[in-house]
Amino acid sequence: MNPNPILEDSVLGSQWFNPDYLFNQGATFFDQLFTYLNNNGDGMMSVFNTFLFFLSLFFLTVISYAIIRMFEIRAKEHKHLEHEITEYAHHQIEKEKKLQEGEGVSKNERWIKTLSYLFSQHASDWKLAVIEADSMLEELMNQLGFKGENLGDKLKEATQDKFHSLTSAWEVHTIRNRIAHEGLAFDLSQHEAKRVIALYEQIFREFGYI
Repeated sequence: MNPNPILEDSVLGSQWFNPDYLFNQGATFFDQLFTYLNNNGDGMMSVFNTFLFFLSLFFLTVISYAIIRMFEIRAKEHKHLEHEITEYAHHQIEKEKKLQEGEGVSKNERWIKTLSYLFSQHASDWKLAVIEADSMLEELMNQLGFKGENLGDKLKEATQDKFHSLTSAWEVHTIRNRIAHEGLAFDLSQHEAKRVIALYEQIFREFGYI
């Protein structure tokens, strides 16, 4: 019979691979350590406690500093975000004001009429704004010498070299056609209408039409 049952149950026949043995050895070590500290006077315990105190103080200082810095960073981020929001809101107000006033320099009565539809409180007028702007685009194409029975034909005749905003023109004309064909079923928000009219404006200003 093996006189050492722990060794008998160990992995690979070695006690260092036995969990029970390692646990018992660890418990014995710490028990002897605390017994030694208790039996060797208050001096060593005092040094040990002092070390723990300064170690704890160090970590508390680090944690406090980290928390303070975190609040400072969040405060700066919040202040920066508020500034950005304020600047953006101011920019949007100025942009909308200029759009509503026709940039303050447009003498084109049809464009002023189009903007009045755009800033109406009635959703049906927003669609009228797009339709009116599209009619102005066709008139512009006529002045530029493009031929065709309708605006779609004139746009097909145009090229990117002669008409730099051709892609935008196709986009807004497509939306105008959806309004005409789908009628009330086509949902057009004022925000989307403003985006579309802004594209028309970009085209018109490119050729000095408004």
